[in-house]
Amino acid sequence: MTPKSVRTLGGSGISVTSVGLGSWQFSGKVIGSAYWKQLNSVDINDIVAAALEGGINWFDTAELYGFGRSEKALARALAAAGKTPDQVMIATKWFPAFRPAVSIKRTIDRRLANVAPFEVGLHQVHFANSLSSVEKQMDVMADLVEQGKIKAVGISNYSATLIRRAHRRLRQRGVPLAAVQTRYNLLDRTIDQNGVLDTAKELGITVIAYSPLQLGLLSGKYHRRPETVAALPYMRRRVIRPLVERSRRLLHELEEIAAGHNVTPAQAALNWLINAHGETVVAIPGATSADQATRNAEAMKFQLSAAEMAHLDRVSRAAAVIAE
Repeated sequence: MTPKSVRTLGGSGISVTSVGLGSWQFSGKVIGSAYWKQLNSVDINDIVAAALEGGINWFDTAELYGFGRSEKALARALAAAGKTPDQVMIATKWFPAFRPAVSIKRTIDRRLANVAPFEVGLHQVHFANSLSSVEKQMDVMADLVEQGKIKAVGISNYSATLIRRAHRRLRQRGVPLAAVQTRYNLLDRTIDQNGVLDTAKELGITVIAYSPLQLGLLSGKYHRRPETVAALPYMRRRVIRPLVERSRRLLHELEEIAAGHNVTPAQAALNWLINAHGETVVAIPGATSADQATRNAEAMKFQLSAAEMAHLDRVSRAAAVIAE
């Protein structure tokens, strides 16, 4: 591991590795099948065990991921690996669509039951579409921190303006806004432009980058074998297909830099993401095999040079391949 492989999640005091494991792919047929192949319990246990062996200490899930299936599968896998609550951190999310803030309180016991015997380290609002104001949502989250039901508060898919409102309300309650989760990778630089990244840096909030490999596109495998895109699940195929040719130059540069470190393009892309902004950004790549989880964890074990990171930054921006 490099010296920067462990970070503090915002002002929460919670230590996380710079690469975690996203578990959307543990959703089962509900929600997940449009993007991922189906995984059985053995697959999931192997993936989680490989992530742990690689040094990863935290895992991101959500109520929406199979409506509890991912949370339960993750907890079973962590228990099967012999982990105890003090050894790992679980982040989950409340699904806000058509629900008021009081639903956070009403559903927290279900979240806790799903991840038992583990705890909810970070509880996040998944989208900014609740029936209640941001302030009311943050008040309920602060209540849960005070009650000891969760350790820290996060938000996901929020604009810079809403991040500031959430931060302001939590600060009034004496609770830090620990993290904002958003899509971010070398092919999607949206948060560089819309104020989210600058706001997070200014306020000391950790950015949790989901889809850090753009659904696997930054591995380069679809550039090497574009015919394999046709075999992907529908929604994933729909996202990836128009980006293959548009991103070919970036992948060429990524492969050149990766070869110099004897790593894969995906590992180089992850390493750029977790180091290009100091300790602000952490990443949660998913994995559908133990080998993928191992390789993702290994992205923490080397360091791109400042010149390499600057070059990738320039090529990525010049390519203008912002994902739709």
